[in-house]
Amino acid sequence: MQGLIFLIIAAGAGVLMAIQGSLNSALSKVIGVLEGNFILHAVGLLIVVIMLFVLGLGKGDLNAVDKAPWYLYLGGVINVAIIYGVMLSIAKTGAGVATTAIITGQLAMSLVIDQFGLFGLDKVPMSWGRGIGLVLMAIAAKLLLGK
Repeated sequence: MQGLIFLIIAAGAGVLMAIQGSLNSALSKVIGVLEGNFILHAVGLLIVVIMLFVLGLGKGDLNAVDKAPWYLYLGGVINVAIIYGVMLSIAKTGAGVATTAIITGQLAMSLVIDQFGLFGLDKVPMSWGRGIGLVLMAIAAKLLLGK
């Protein structure tokens, strides 16, 4: 049952990602891609500041920021690239096609991360089923592109 709850949470996050990508793309058409990226990160920062320092919702320890390996902070840089790429791809191909391609790329990299246990995660070996799932996702992306 607990596994099902996490799948529902993940599916909900996927729904929000599709909405977010579409909203971000629409914003980029109004104010520009980099400008939209800047505003989105500023709004996100404001929300996190409120959650941490006003509402006191954080349960971690910001004093431990120097204890994490440097590469774990690349997520912030990668996030800028993700939002930029999503804004451009949805604007050019539509939400369905872009999201399918995004998920296919995400799945492919996730399988590599699992296979090798990258970033300190547990190793989860590649299987035929996982490989076939990836191929089917790539076929779905091609079919949705319709060209």
